[in-house]
Amino acid sequence: MFTHLVVGTNDPEASCAFYDATFGALGIVGNRMGERAYYGDYANGFFSVGPPRDGKPATFANGGTIGLGAKNQAEVDAWHAAGLAHGGTCDGPPGRRDMAENKLYGAYLRDPTGNKLCAFTTNVED
Repeated sequence: MFTHLVVGTNDPEASCAFYDATFGALGIVGNRMGERAYYGDYANGFFSVGPPRDGKPATFANGGTIGLGAKNQAEVDAWHAAGLAHGGTCDGPPGRRDMAENKLYGAYLRDPTGNKLCAFTTNVED
C-alpha cells in the first residue's frame, strides 16, 4: 500500500542512531546517505529519516503514529528497549493491547525528534 514513509529530524546523528537500533531489533538493516538513513527497499516500501529538504526545523505529527510489524513479543520488547537506549522516550510500554477478538502485543516510542512509533505483533502468547 505504501511506497515509503519519511520523518524529519533536527539531529541526524541522534535520529539515525535511534533508527539503526530500533529497526535492527526488527531485523531491518539501514543505509546512510549523508545526513539521511533509509530502511527497507523500493520493492517492499522503505522508511527514511533526515533533515527537512526545505531547510526549516523538523516537527512531529500531532495525532500521527507510524506502526511497525514485529514477528513476536520478544521482538517488540527488543525494539522498545533499543529505542529507550538510543534516545527515544516511552509513549506506552510493551504489553497486551487486544482489540475485540484480535490478540495484540505492542509498545510505543517517541524518537529523538518526537515522532510517534509503535511496534506490534499478532503472534501473542496467552
